[in-house]
Amino acid sequence: MVKKEVTVLNATGLHARPASMFVQTAGKFKSKIFVIKEGNSINAKSIMGIMAGGISQGTTIEIQAEGDDEAEAVDALVQLINDKFGE
Repeated sequence: MVKKEVTVLNATGLHARPASMFVQTAGKFKSKIFVIKEGNSINAKSIMGIMAGGISQGTTIEIQAEGDDEAEAVDALVQLINDKFGE
């Protein structure tokens, strides 16, 4: 299992377009991927879960992945967040 903490920097957080980009990126990987926010585990491949997670700007989350491509999955999602989803 690979896990990394990251702080959401973009203005809208993980809502609407950024949430869609996040879920699409997570869906490219075979690993099981979860976002941990305040102890709650959210399936990173679920648009409804991510949007309902209330992950706003300034929120620190942990991204966890387990599987064959776990490191690549976590790195790709952390990079997406650090790049502010291209905003």
